[in-house]
This record gives sequence, C-alpha cells and structure tokens, in this order.
Amino acid sequence: MKYKKIGDILIVDNNCPDSGFEELSKKHNVKTIMKIDHIQGTRREPVYKILYGSETETVNKENGCLFKLDLSKVMWSKGNNNERLRIARLVEDGERVIDMFAGIGYFSIPIGVHANAEEVIAIEINPNSYEFLCENIRLNKLDNITPVLGDCKVETPKFKADRIIMGYVKTTHHYLNVAINSLNEGGILHYHETVPEKLMKTRPVERIISEADGREVEILKINKIKKYAPGVEHVVIDARVY
Repeated sequence: MKYKKIGDILIVDNNCPDSGFEELSKKHNVKTIMKIDHIQGTRREPVYKILYGSETETVNKENGCLFKLDLSKVMWSKGNNNERLRIARLVEDGERVIDMFAGIGYFSIPIGVHANAEEVIAIEINPNSYEFLCENIRLNKLDNITPVLGDCKVETPKFKADRIIMGYVKTTHHYLNVAINSLNEGGILHYHETVPEKLMKTRPVERIISEADGREVEILKINKIKKYAPGVEHVVIDARVY
C-alpha cells in the first residue's frame, strides 16, 4: 500500500486493505482516510471515497507555507513540493509574476513567502480552489498576491509579467500563445507538460517555439518532476522569451 499524508488526512491507493482503518488512523495520527480515484475536468476536481472519518478539510504545512484545503473539492499534488520551492527561489526582487491555473496557491504562496516579488497575479477558474487561494493568502499574511477568479484564456491577456507559471499538465499547450503574449520581453516561462519520455526534450520545446510567433526563445532548463504514467514524464520547461 502506498499513501501520502496531507495535513491530518491520509490518502491511500487501491492496494489499501478493506479493514483496519481505525488502527491506521492512529498509526499516522490522522482524522480521515480517503482514496482519490482521479482528478477530473478543467477545474481539477477529485473523484474520491472516504474510508474512515468524515472531515475532508485540513491545513497542510510545506516548505514553510500553510495551505488550507478541502480534499473532497480540490486537488493536492504532494510530488511537486520541490518544484514549488524551486520556482519561489528563482523569482527575483521586484518581478511581476502571473500564476496561471493557480489552484489554492500551490506556486503563488511559496513565492509570496520566500521571494520578494512586486506582485503575483494568481488566476484560478474553480470557485472552490479560489476560495482556498484567498484563505491561504490571509493565512500566510501575504499582501502582494492578487487572486483572480476566471478562465486563464480570458484573464491572462489583461496583464503583463516578467515570469509566468503554467502549472497545469493537461491541454496546457492550448494556453501557450496567451501566456507568451503576456510575457514581457526577456521574461521567463515555466511550462508544464506530460509527455512520452522519448519526446521529452523535443515536443514541449517545439510547442513553445511554435506559439512564440517569431519571438526568440532561449531554453534554460528541462526539469523532470516525476513519472506521470508508464513511459510518460511530467516535465517543466524553463524558457526565456525575447
């Protein structure tokens, strides 16, 4: 059985036994045990089953940040914690950042806590995630994050930024042109994609260049986050666009 602990909730996989949940909760000091089958739709909503307990809201601590969330309503990817901190450490003083697909603040909150950005514009389409995004801004006592409820395709063009984070992996390439058009000259794009391993160093790069509409693109790094599925990798491309 594989599991991950998020705050005081335990998420287990399909190999979890059908009994012994009370003992398991005591062993890991959790109030609820859940199984999340998958995340569905553009709003990234979980399909889940509660195995023990009833409360699905918790506060998770990561990298010196607090994240309040309800695991029956919003997603949490524990495997991305190093990437969230990596991006926060890359943000330079005075930068204006757009966090597309911001969720509950997965990237925005660490930037607010660990960097000195002028402003982080956090765009999220799911009202539940947006509610927790606003709550997490307050919880971490941040004053330089501007939450925006809406579709990234509609909201992103309203802003310009020095750095844009595209932390969604499904159909993200459909938003590339919108993102690049909102990027200042010499700005940096962090583009996430799930890609077959054999295409990891070609397909995401080609997509960025294609959507740049003739602007010069410098690939800074291809960062492998984790295995998404057999033969498929979750990668992030850091690219500077002139």
